[in-house]
Amino acid sequence: MDKFNLCESEYRFASIVWENEPLGSGKLVELCSEKLGWKKSTTYTVLKKLCQKEILQNENSIVTSVVKKEQIQKFESEQFLEKNFGGSLPKFITSFMSDKKLSKDDADYLKKLIDNYKEE
Repeated sequence: MDKFNLCESEYRFASIVWENEPLGSGKLVELCSEKLGWKKSTTYTVLKKLCQKEILQNENSIVTSVVKKEQIQKFESEQFLEKNFGGSLPKFITSFMSDKKLSKDDADYLKKLIDNYKEE
C-alpha cells in the first residue's frame, strides 16, 4: 500500500479534491492557486502523480477520488503508530494522555468505542 504514502503537499492537494469532488480541472487549478499558492503547472504535475498512484482520477477534465480520505488517514495512522509506538495503541494513548484530562462525556464516548471494537 505504498501508494497511500502521501507527502504533505500531496495530502493537502488531495484534501481539496475530497472536499470539492467532483470538480473540473479548471476549478481545481483555481482552488490550488487560492489555497496553496500553486501555479497551473504545479497543480497538473501533482494531479498527474496522484492519478498514476491511483489516488485520484481525471476523466474528461473532471477530477474525483479513487481512494477516500478515510483510507489514507487509516494508513497514515497505522504507519505513525508503528513507527513511533511499535504498533501499540495503548502506548500511544498513554503518551498522548500523559498531561491531559478527559471530560466525562469524552471518557464515556471512548469507552463505548472500545467496547464496540473489543474482541469477543
